[in-house]
Amino acid sequence: MKEFADFLGEQPPFDALDAEDMARLVARVEVEYFAAGAVVVAEDEDRLRHLWVVRTGALEVLDRGQVVDLLGVGDTFGHLWLLSGLPPRLLVRAHEDSLCLRIPDPRAFLAHPERLRFAAVDTVVRRRLTDGGVRRADRRLADVMRPIVWCAESDLVRHTADRIGAAGTSCALVRTAAGLGIVTDHDFRHRVATGHIGVDAPVARLATVPALTIDEDATQTAGLLRMVEHGVHHLVVTGQSGRPVGVIRVVDLARAEVRNPLLVRSAIEDATSGEQLARAARLLPTTIVELCDDGVAAAHIGAVHAAVVDAVVRRVLDLNPSPALAAVRHSWVLLGSLARREPLPLSDLDTALVWADPPASAPDLGPEIRTAAREILRELQTCGLTLCANGANAHNPVFSRSRSDWAAAARAWQHDPTGENALLLSAMVADSRPVTDPALGRALTEQIRSHTRTTQFIRALLDEALGWRPPTGFVRDFVVAHSGEHRGQLDLKSGGLVPVVALARWIAIVSGDARGTTPDRLRRGAQEGLLSTDEADTLAGGFDDAYSLLLRHEVHAIHDGVPPTTYFAPADLDTLTRRHLRESFRAIAMVQARVDRDWTRRLDR
Repeated sequence: MKEFADFLGEQPPFDALDAEDMARLVARVEVEYFAAGAVVVAEDEDRLRHLWVVRTGALEVLDRGQVVDLLGVGDTFGHLWLLSGLPPRLLVRAHEDSLCLRIPDPRAFLAHPERLRFAAVDTVVRRRLTDGGVRRADRRLADVMRPIVWCAESDLVRHTADRIGAAGTSCALVRTAAGLGIVTDHDFRHRVATGHIGVDAPVARLATVPALTIDEDATQTAGLLRMVEHGVHHLVVTGQSGRPVGVIRVVDLARAEVRNPLLVRSAIEDATSGEQLARAARLLPTTIVELCDDGVAAAHIGAVHAAVVDAVVRRVLDLNPSPALAAVRHSWVLLGSLARREPLPLSDLDTALVWADPPASAPDLGPEIRTAAREILRELQTCGLTLCANGANAHNPVFSRSRSDWAAAARAWQHDPTGENALLLSAMVADSRPVTDPALGRALTEQIRSHTRTTQFIRALLDEALGWRPPTGFVRDFVVAHSGEHRGQLDLKSGGLVPVVALARWIAIVSGDARGTTPDRLRRGAQEGLLSTDEADTLAGGFDDAYSLLLRHEVHAIHDGVPPTTYFAPADLDTLTRRHLRESFRAIAMVQARVDRDWTRRLDR
């Protein structure tokens, strides 16, 4: 018994039990032997009554015939199915001769079973446990699309409305000389019912051309994202030939939770006052929580989040016209994670401004523009957006310049990367995306990605990127904080997310293409020869792991009404997640070492 108590007392989550509960636990432990290849837990067997801890040997976990994890000494399994009451969705079998400690449901006999924190954070087990297969939001659009109502461009509005009503749908497609068009119930309400277009007019006058399309193999989540990004309620679904095969409406995307982002964006765009806009924008955190609860992928949630923030910024600018800003061509630019379309739910709003160069004889416009920008930022705060605490805000002179001043600053950073904040500002500018006047806003990155960069600048940027190291170590294979409020915890953002983001940013600057998300940049890095395909896949996988875990961690904080943190105690993660992170950190560190060693050769490819 003492052997069991000593062993279990060193394994999470049993190390949280007091002496009395540990004694109750070990009194009920049974030892089971499994020969190599023996099935320990079968898929879809009856409800489990026990959980197991590996004492010696190793077990493999299979999902639909594929090995997804290898359990070693000290690993616990079976607890998710035991605690949920659902049948197992994975197969567990002995990888080699193994001994396991079998423990009955601890809730039945422990005085404090709540101390056993069996976490489950977005692992294969959790996904298969909760839904047993493909989530509704991941179904193909071809499975839920509706038949097309066709009409010619010369058909009358009244006749088209009759055909739409008879079909029980809300849109029709129009063949026009200019291409495929679409008319929707929204068009009838806002343009026909108001008298702007008569019922005897040709329907081509009412149609939106070209209609927005999406491939039939896209998922419902992808369809939702496309609708949110473009602010529409209908999409034309196209087949392999590119021809329309159906239509999808927002109401076809199953659950109200999935519809929420588009409804929020519609409310934002329809707002006629700051108060209405603030009410609509403050629905965003709840929407993110609902998307997360519905099982939508973290990357899609981040993209929806960014699209809604874009809409808020544009609507604030529309509702708050400024004479100072109206007097000069200018572009509002997002920085950081929002620019890359991968924010976390509680990310700050980082902004910059760039304006066209005034005539040489004109007075300095900067003070007036920055005063106006400060007012816009205040309005954005009323919408629930948090400004950057470190000063990356459009009213700050460092982030608010004319086009030529931005170019001069970028040249200075390149020629002297050791200058004050030169590398930091270069990195921030590389992560920029204009939300108004894109042609002008892209001037921020033109110079930073120009061919005038020196080898010294590129190497300095790489050193900055490689300065972010994954927390690999020897204590439970993680480097954790040794003191302070986060003692025993690891910072997943700085240790898991930022190392990949920083290296992808370096690739973007070197390749001269800073578009897209971090995974987009990594894929282009492989195309440019800056990474191998395996390295790009490894980094992209590590980014997705860390980003998904952090996003859901912040969602839980919103749920519980507690301050968010990027710190995790390794013991709080389930076995699969902990092992996966450990291997991911090691793989990222190996890619960093290889890039550090032969970066010049990669540049010459």
